[in-house]
Amino acid sequence: MIRLLVRGTEYLLVLMLGLMIILVFGNVALRYLFNSGLVFSEEVSRFLFMWLTLIGALLVMKDRAHLGMSLLVARMGVGGQRILRFASDLAALACCGLLTDGAWKLVAIAMDEQAPVTGVSMGLVYSSLLVCSVGMSLLLLHSLWRQITGQMRADELLASDSTAGE
Repeated sequence: MIRLLVRGTEYLLVLMLGLMIILVFGNVALRYLFNSGLVFSEEVSRFLFMWLTLIGALLVMKDRAHLGMSLLVARMGVGGQRILRFASDLAALACCGLLTDGAWKLVAIAMDEQAPVTGVSMGLVYSSLLVCSVGMSLLLLHSLWRQITGQMRADELLASDSTAGE
């Protein structure tokens, strides 16, 4: 089920990127060739970029492929790696908790506001931040649970170079 959700999300990201390319390229071509343009193109592209970036960050976190400084941690023993991984996940969860709280408040405030050109609710646009922060929090909680229950193997404590590029 998770693989299906991830695959669907990846296709959605490709679709959003393709739509952004079409809108931006089409708008540039219309401006230079016909001295006109699509009024909504810039706004929709900006909203798609927000969703694309934040959902992409969530998928990258699932794969543990964000940039990291593991040179020192890799030289430690497994016990030290476990302690640092737990502390790191706990600190990231605290940050995601603050981000979720702020995103929830922002979405609630912005639900009544509308984008100037498209009329889309700004709360829907900003909900990308809420989806990302809640998703990251769930991933971190799962990681912490696996660490507490001893289900996390030693080779999972550090992101390997091979998974970082996938």
